[in-house]
Amino acid sequence: MGGSKKHVVARTTPSLAIVATNPHDNKDVVPIEAPIVSSYNDRIRPLLDTVDRLRNLNVMREGIQLPTIVVVGDQSSGKSSVLESLAGISLPRGQGICTRVPLVMRLQRSSSPEPEIWFEYSDKVVPTDEEHITEAICAATDVIAGSGKGVSDAPLTLHVKKAGVPDLTMVDLPGITRVPVNGQPENIYEQISSMIMKYIEPQESIILNVLSATVDFTTCESIRMSRQVDKTGERTLAVVTKADMAPEGLLQKVTADDVSIGLGYVCVRNRIGEESYEEARLQEELLFRNHPMLSLIDDDIVGIPVLAQKLMLIQATMISRCLPEIVRKINHKMETAVLELNKLPMVMASTGEALMALMDIIASAKESLLRILVQGDFSEFPDDQTMHCTARLADMLSQFSDNLQAKPEDVTEFLMDEIKILDECKCVGLPNFIPRSAFLAILSQHVENIHVKPVEFIKKIWEYIEVVLSSVITKYSENFPQIQSAIKRAGRNLITKIKEQSVERVMEIVEMEKLTDYTCNPEYMTSWTQKTAEQQNFIHAVLFDAKKPEHFPLNGFGIVPISHLRKYHAHLLQQAFDMKMRITSYWTIVLRRIVDSLALYLQLSVKYLVNSQFQKEIVAEMVDPRAGGGVERMLEESPSVASKREKLKNSIKLLKESKDAVAAIVDQSSGYGDR
Repeated sequence: MGGSKKHVVARTTPSLAIVATNPHDNKDVVPIEAPIVSSYNDRIRPLLDTVDRLRNLNVMREGIQLPTIVVVGDQSSGKSSVLESLAGISLPRGQGICTRVPLVMRLQRSSSPEPEIWFEYSDKVVPTDEEHITEAICAATDVIAGSGKGVSDAPLTLHVKKAGVPDLTMVDLPGITRVPVNGQPENIYEQISSMIMKYIEPQESIILNVLSATVDFTTCESIRMSRQVDKTGERTLAVVTKADMAPEGLLQKVTADDVSIGLGYVCVRNRIGEESYEEARLQEELLFRNHPMLSLIDDDIVGIPVLAQKLMLIQATMISRCLPEIVRKINHKMETAVLELNKLPMVMASTGEALMALMDIIASAKESLLRILVQGDFSEFPDDQTMHCTARLADMLSQFSDNLQAKPEDVTEFLMDEIKILDECKCVGLPNFIPRSAFLAILSQHVENIHVKPVEFIKKIWEYIEVVLSSVITKYSENFPQIQSAIKRAGRNLITKIKEQSVERVMEIVEMEKLTDYTCNPEYMTSWTQKTAEQQNFIHAVLFDAKKPEHFPLNGFGIVPISHLRKYHAHLLQQAFDMKMRITSYWTIVLRRIVDSLALYLQLSVKYLVNSQFQKEIVAEMVDPRAGGGVERMLEESPSVASKREKLKNSIKLLKESKDAVAAIVDQSSGYGDR
């Protein structure tokens, strides 16, 4: 036995020592060397310390992944046994599903001879000791996942600060089970699979895939899952447990590597029954030394000490490789958080400050409105065509002009409106003179037919401008949600007032066209002269043409029916024809004049809105105590902004501390990952 003992000592890794306690007999055992110890400590210890400091700072809540060993395996593959052998503490073991929540094991080296062990879960910190770890884990699991057989993805963190234990973090996940038994949820497989994928998917995760020697590796569900996220196996290490239970063919299994385990295999023997950790390691050493089949396996891939060394080296390499990217992410997230914090509104300390902030909002909104409504500059909203205002206003004006000047369908026969009006306005006088009252009556009738269109147009214009105004106000007051609704309400009130004024003004413009017939536009005489040139031919066709044609081609009117006109006298037809041509020529000018007047009025009123009314009306509304005292409300920071400010401050503080934590180690480790 002496030779065996010497062999055992030679196979262990000399460095630190821990005192292991047998949880079953409560007796201290002589100091033994910690299983997770490496001759690389001087080089990798700073890396592990740095990552552990980042974990202590909880930098992962900022979305920054840290290199972590994630332990996965099919149900009862021996995961917990591997972990307790590595850490030197007891974990729940037995038939069925033992691990029902992610168990985050954080091992931290301590100079104190007394171990410190505690749990963190559900915002609780629960102290325990080595003797009661198993009971404490079961109790905490029941709190997190319920007392049944269900699982939860809420983590349970186990802190172990103990002499001889290096800094290392491992996550033990529930074993994969396909068929729910003993009260497990029907979707237990889906729940566990989702949880496992969440932990192994990050490229920073080191997958410790625990396989039982008693099964075919190619059928293991844990292998299938790990290959989904790590196809080449470059971050997967396989641990083969229960080597003593199925030694036949194990050498071929781990050398053939049919399942692409890039980081290789380590074969181990699980602790059995009430064996102490020292006894278990001794039996493992003897097994792989003396067993006729297992002794053929290379010493470099057997035993818990070898597994410990591999994990230390792999994690150190992963840390070294990931640190530059971690630093980049920390810097980026911190810069983003600082920018977001700076965008938040200043906390107001006085009414004067609030008033200045309000004036800044109004001034910025005014400048924006000036650019987009008057100057035609849409660079502020390049992708939102609704905010390309001068172009949209021009489009709306063009559509209105086309709609206004579109020829309505004739509901009466040609010249009959004119004849009826002339008949009602006839008086004693020369027959070839058109009564002015008749012309004004026809003109008034035309105006009455279109008077709704300009009013609808101007309403539509101000409804559009209200949308634009609301968008601009929303943008520049977004940091002050407590007053945003008040400013928008003031904007709506302003637009309502202007809309009412505009409707009155447009109605005046339209009404003016009824009062008199006037234009200095020479186009009127030109058009009338051209149109009346057909008068004699028209009268001849109606009254004197022996063929009595039913229709007459008339320039500007198309082919018009004329047979209904033969019962009227020539002088009445001449008057009606003349008035038709006059009103047609004049009406074209009237319609253009209405369009021009509205266009000019629109330009003027928009400019007046931006340059004068906007600032004056908004300020008056916001400082009016009867309106609710908008300025005073700016002193009250909204809960959402206050919460966001606090969250950003905490993130910046955390990220700054994280940046400081990694600053010293980055240069030292820059080349380690390639060694």
